[in-house]
Amino acid sequence: MAWNILHGARDIENGPQHAIEIIKELNPDVILMVETYGSGKIIADACGYNFHLIAKEGTALDDRSVNLSIYSKFPFGDRIDTDYPFYLGGREIFINDQKVHFFSNWFHYLPWENEPEKMGKSVAELLEWEKTETRVNMVNNVLPVIEKYAVQTDSIPLIYAGDMNSPSHLDWGENTKEIHNGLIVPWYATKIFQDLDMIDSYREINPDPITSPGITWDSKGKRDEHRIDYIYYKSPKLKAVHSKSYKAFLGEPLSINGKKINYPSDHGIVITDFILTQ
Repeated sequence: MAWNILHGARDIENGPQHAIEIIKELNPDVILMVETYGSGKIIADACGYNFHLIAKEGTALDDRSVNLSIYSKFPFGDRIDTDYPFYLGGREIFINDQKVHFFSNWFHYLPWENEPEKMGKSVAELLEWEKTETRVNMVNNVLPVIEKYAVQTDSIPLIYAGDMNSPSHLDWGENTKEIHNGLIVPWYATKIFQDLDMIDSYREINPDPITSPGITWDSKGKRDEHRIDYIYYKSPKLKAVHSKSYKAFLGEPLSINGKKINYPSDHGIVITDFILTQ
């Protein structure tokens, strides 16, 4: 499960409790969380998970300045600390004695445009525009880390997920150009991971972005629907078999398993089921 819970899920009344209810209903084995901001340990304890805060070792688990975290029903192995803990960190998790490397990730939203196809730019100009702010620099900072673990995936599977704050090149292809002003855009922030042979699990299982857009970002009263939250993986030992996204507007009810729970975030949820072999 990949989920940005927005400011520790505290932007609505009883938000952390609603996050707990949603997680209990969806019941993932591993959660890669963004915007933890002090709520993670409370949520993990309430739902029965092991909890890892992506921060310098010894950081208080309720520190409201810490962005990323990882939850697991399985035992943790070694920490995977990076030079950029605010937007990348990981942990070994042992699943039936198979070690798996998990990473939680966040990239800055800038540069952002609700409808990039209406900017009057060519594909080349859009790709140059994409480089003008913070996000691409963050992508380039984490690439050496991901490359290091991507080459180990014949023996140790890799799952990398989070809020990348970028549309996907897989959603801006030949079959979607009619809704994007005729543009086919190989967005760098997502394509670079495909170039490492990492697989976008949601789009693998739901290959048509028209019938299965998988929107995880949408603002009421605006036209800014995008899929910007992802679960990537790489390994011959992993096979994605199901992937689904969930979304409701902040404070509005999300229906899960016949229950309506007030949604505490502005980002959608992505869940992918995997078969793992030894």
